[in-house]
This record gives sequence, C-alpha cells and structure tokens, in this order.
Amino acid sequence: MKNDDLIKKLEILIQMHEKGLLGGEVMPEDALIGTVPEQEWPNVLTLGMSLNYQRNSYTLWKMVAQCYLDEGSRWVFDPQKVAESSLDDLRDVLLQHRVALQPTRHPEIWHRISRGITGSSPKGNVLGLIESADYDIAQLQTIMQVQRKADFPYLSGPKLFHYWLYVMESYAGISWKSRELITIAPDTHILQATVKLGLCLTEVLRGTAKDREAVASAWERALSGSRFAPIDVHTPLWLWSRADFPPLTAKGND
Repeated sequence: MKNDDLIKKLEILIQMHEKGLLGGEVMPEDALIGTVPEQEWPNVLTLGMSLNYQRNSYTLWKMVAQCYLDEGSRWVFDPQKVAESSLDDLRDVLLQHRVALQPTRHPEIWHRISRGITGSSPKGNVLGLIESADYDIAQLQTIMQVQRKADFPYLSGPKLFHYWLYVMESYAGISWKSRELITIAPDTHILQATVKLGLCLTEVLRGTAKDREAVASAWERALSGSRFAPIDVHTPLWLWSRADFPPLTAKGND
C-alpha cells in the first residue's frame, strides 16, 4: 500500500472513531473516572497495567476500581506501602477483589513492580519515577527496560510499556518529552488491524515477540514524516478490529 493511501484511510478511521462510529465510547480505563483522585492516577494506572495481559481489560479495570473504593484495600495502590508489606497480605487483597487471578504470579508481579518504583523514585511513587527521568521517554526506557528491567516484569516489555506511556498521557495528563518514541502497542487487535490495512503480511498474526516488533516498526516507518505519532492511531485501530472491521467509508467525514 502506498503511504498516501494508508494515511487517507487512517484519517477516515480516526474521524469514525471521533464520531463514535467504532463504538468504544467507554474504554477499559474509564472505570477509574470518578473513583480515583487525580493525584493517584499514576500509581493506580501503573500497578493495574502490570496485570493487563491475557485477560479482559474491561473486567480488570472494573475490579481495580472496586478495590480502590474499598478503603481497607486501597493501600495496595501505594507502591511504598506495598513494598513494605508482606506478600501474603498483598495476595489476600488482590485475590479478594479479583484484581489478581493467579494466586502466586500476579501478587509477585505487583510486589516486585512496587519495589522497583520505590527503588527508582525519590518520592517513592510513580510520579517521582517519571520526574527523576525528566519526563523523557528515552531516559525512562533506560531505567525500566535496561538498568532495572528485572524490577518491572511485563510492564517493561515493549507491548505494555508503550501502552502504559500512552495511558499515562491520556489519563494522568503526563506530557512526555520525545513523544514520537511512543510506538504503537501491538496487541492482538492491532496485529489484526495492521494486516487488514495491508501494512504487514498475515504471518505477523502468529503474535510472537518478533512479529509484534515487526508491526511496531512498520507503523513507525509508515507514519514517519506524517502528522501522526504511532500511538495516535492505536485506539482507532484497536476499536476497528474489536468492531469486526466496519467499512472505512466517507460517512466518517460527514
């Protein structure tokens, strides 16, 4: 596909999204709106995101919101308190509210990431971690994906890391430096939409780490020099796939 043709299709797709023609008026993370105070969004989003893989995102964030509403359980969203807590106490809360589904692995991830945050942040929280990197994505990548990679399981992976950056921008109001470094987050829906648009061959639907990296790179190349950063097209593509690919028609321009 010629690049101009792709950009035109993306423009229609984005307009369809803005007009609500792809559904998705409510996104998974919207479950936190009205529940979590603004200053707590970075911590809640980051810890919740750490378990956002191979499960229904809408259900996960609903459970996270319910857990936060329980004042006796709210401490699990404070990285410093979690880092100082016992794994058994953490497990009890996360399983009680079904934030964690795996009784061993999920609490361990939550605990390790909390310790990673407190060990990397002068303030002992996520905002402090971001401030220590001067809001620079390249610095944050070095911390989370190289220097302290073992402290950020799953969250340091290319799929979750870049989607986390996007969610932090969209919901927590973080203004990133080097925003163009946020690549598209290549989950199953993004892989399917990428193939549907003809940007990659069907082989990437295998979904291996190499396939996801190829898709992310393909979007970086395709959008280079355009007015779109790769992450700008993530939600429209995701919703388009989830809606079973309704036609990209001129009605998106009405």
